[in-house]
This record gives sequence, C-alpha cells and structure tokens, in this order.
Amino acid sequence: MKILLLSPYDAISHRYWYSGLVAQFVQHDFTIVTLPARYFSWRFRGNSLSLAFDSRLDGDWDLIVATSMTDLSALVGMRPALAGIRSLLYFHENQFAYPEQGDTQHQVERQMTSLYAALAADQLVFNSLFNQSTFLAGVQQLLTRLPDHVPAGLADKLRRKARVLPVPLWSDSFVQAPTRGAARLSIVWNHRWEYDKGVDELLDLVTLLLASDLNFEFHLIGQSFRHIPPALVRVRTLLSDAGRLGASGYIASRADYIALLHSAHVVLSTAIHEFQGIAVLEAIAAGCLPVVPDALAYQDFIP
Repeated sequence: MKILLLSPYDAISHRYWYSGLVAQFVQHDFTIVTLPARYFSWRFRGNSLSLAFDSRLDGDWDLIVATSMTDLSALVGMRPALAGIRSLLYFHENQFAYPEQGDTQHQVERQMTSLYAALAADQLVFNSLFNQSTFLAGVQQLLTRLPDHVPAGLADKLRRKARVLPVPLWSDSFVQAPTRGAARLSIVWNHRWEYDKGVDELLDLVTLLLASDLNFEFHLIGQSFRHIPPALVRVRTLLSDAGRLGASGYIASRADYIALLHSAHVVLSTAIHEFQGIAVLEAIAAGCLPVVPDALAYQDFIP
C-alpha cells in the first residue's frame, strides 16, 4: 500500500508518532511530507495552500494519513486528484480544548477549519478518550452557536467514524532500570517550556518544596522556544540558587533522556492542557511515580 503521510506542523510529538507508525508497518510504502513547526497561526490556516502545489504530493496513493493540523477539505479542493483517496485524520490535540488565550476569533476559525477537515476525512482517530470527547462536545457546542442553515446530525456523523488509538510508546521506555538511589528524591518535570504546561502552578509548587526540609533534586527539562515564560525562568533560578537543580533544558540525546527517566523517582506535571501526555507516560514506563492533575487526558491513563 502506498501511503501519503502529512504532518504540516512537524512538532516533536508528531514525529514521535509517525516514526513509530512507519516502523510498525514496514510492509507499506510511506511518503512523509512535512512543514516546519513554526508560525503556528499561519501554518494552521495556510498549510493547505502550501501543500496543494507541492510536488511531493504527486503520486498514485492508496491512503492519506494526516495529522489534524491538516486543512484536509481545502487541500483536496485545491488538489482534486486527492479527493477520491481514502483518508485518516489523526488527532494529537483538538482546537476545542485548548486553554483560553483571549483570541476568540482565531480560536473559532481554527475550530471551523478542524470541523471541515473532520467532515472531509473517512476516519477520525484520537490519541485519548479525553481528546475525542472534548472534540465532539466542542463541535456540538459550536454548531448550536451558528445562526442558521446548519445541517442536522453533524456531530453524530463524526462520532460514527471516530475511534481512540493512543500513540504507542517506543520500546526503549521499558528497558529495565538500574536501582534508584534512595538518599535524595529525584523529581523530573519534562514538558514544553510554554504557559499551557502550567508554569505558574509549577512556580508555586517549587516555592513550597524549597520551603520544606525535603532533600530533593529537580530536573527541569523540555523543549524551549524564543520566548520562555517568566515563571519558568524564575523556577530555574530558584532551584539553581538553592542547589536543587539537576538537568535543565532540552536533552537532545534520546539515550540520555531515557537514562534520566530511569534514574528519577517522580515525574511531575502541572499541565493545564494535555491530550495524551507521552512525556509522563514514558516516565511511568521507566518506573517513575506520576504526580499529575486529576484532569485532562491523565484520567484516561493513570488510576
């Protein structure tokens, strides 16, 4: 089978997903077409324009597999040769369950784009039940807000072609760990350095930890971007000044990252936005005790 795989916002988590997919299904011929993970607003709205005239999409395809960032309805409209090909839209996230940022107009535009893409696809696959349920509920709520001429039963139509299939963890997450040291509690916070990972809550928590008599080391790791939230800068400074900061920043080596997870006792999340939480799940697989919000997708995976 010849499969066209589209990742128009090629974030680390999306690469993690399709690398595992290709490795699992070696009998199929995958062609992976990506666009860089930058300029989020433009990429979300403009990916169909960027892809429609891209020669990498030339071919005789049996299946299209695309992330939910793909503006599928506009893409097949501008490139009609793709219209008759079976398509699967994979949702790593959805535009209905993002934390409010005050940009209501852009948020609704993205929701409508996601709705059109979902209607154009033959199959919808979500990485968690939380992701699926918030998307379908969000679609229903959005449709009730539209003024007129809204077709009946759209949310039910989407529900009938939706299923949940989490991103599998890579096998190296499950390698037998060495004995963890008991003298000092090792805590790892391993998330993108952005506001939606609960950086203000993290600052509160670290401040309380530093005021306690607990003997601990704190690993503050993850991908950062041009703008680092001030709360995270403050967390790093407080931990460093107190001699509690372990690893910090992005760990480029996969082997070093997994080794760190295997050495830690606790994985911590303060996220206010999480649709599967691979970072936390990998740490659990490596033997860490999860301390996470009783909310979001965590409820799907952690008792």
